[in-house]
Amino acid sequence: MILTVTLNAALDITYQVAALTPHASHRVGEVRERPGGKGLNVARVLTALGHEAVVTGFAGGPVGAVLRDLLAPLPVQDALVPIAGNTRRTLAVVDTSTGNTTQLNEPGPAVTADEWTAFLDMYTALLGRAGAVALCGSLPPGIHVGAYAELVRRARTAGVPVLLDTSGEPLRRGIAARPDLVKPNADELAQLTGSREPRRAAHDARRRGAHTVVASLGPDGLLAATPDTVWQAIPPATVKGNPTGAGDSAVAGLLSGLVEQLPWPERLSRAVALSAATVLAPAAGEFDATAYENLLPQIAVTERAAAA
Repeated sequence: MILTVTLNAALDITYQVAALTPHASHRVGEVRERPGGKGLNVARVLTALGHEAVVTGFAGGPVGAVLRDLLAPLPVQDALVPIAGNTRRTLAVVDTSTGNTTQLNEPGPAVTADEWTAFLDMYTALLGRAGAVALCGSLPPGIHVGAYAELVRRARTAGVPVLLDTSGEPLRRGIAARPDLVKPNADELAQLTGSREPRRAAHDARRRGAHTVVASLGPDGLLAATPDTVWQAIPPATVKGNPTGAGDSAVAGLLSGLVEQLPWPERLSRAVALSAATVLAPAAGEFDATAYENLLPQIAVTERAAAA
């Protein structure tokens, strides 16, 4: 199975409005609620690809109860650790006239030391049957900034390949623990390295500890700096829609390709096609299956240069 960790899970709420206008009242045309947070989105895509996925992290309070109720009928296995605090909500407002999305993210509940210890026990036990693990998203209040570095080290001790998808200081600390793969976007990579040139920044991130760096470049697809070479995977055209969760679908593509031992061009093609197909879906954690099948053979993957 593939384990995904979401320390700051959320109830994702998506509003659709005809046009989003500042300082105005709006009638919401459609409302969707989904169990969310990056790792939960990754797990839902993994199960759609035919993989067994287990989610862990934290859930608590009335919002956490709703999240778990929504998670129950899905094929994802729930190993979330209960906490006293109330799980956060995220609100995405989709302007259907433009396709643009405005995102509002609550900070999340405070996690106590005892709750963190309970999570570590759960995580260590789950690693015993995991083929790969993804550490995804922000840290809730109360969790120390080196938390992901600790989780990377535990995965490496267990011999489980680990992917890290976070930002800021948690990424900086986590990458020093030598994860197998990190997947920042262009802004996160620039913040980490100080360089906005993707290849240079990816090589710098590898020197800081990551075995492989796969950077999301928006409409320019993915850039992968591996120990052997650099690949770039580009979609055939820019797609318009709701981009929420597109990066999480790319993570699912990379993880599924890893456990299936696919060559890098196939892993990257899958990740880019899933990402684009997610933009065409109504909510994070989903993708347009027909669009995915159509896009997959159209992804252009090229070898760029030898890695530094």
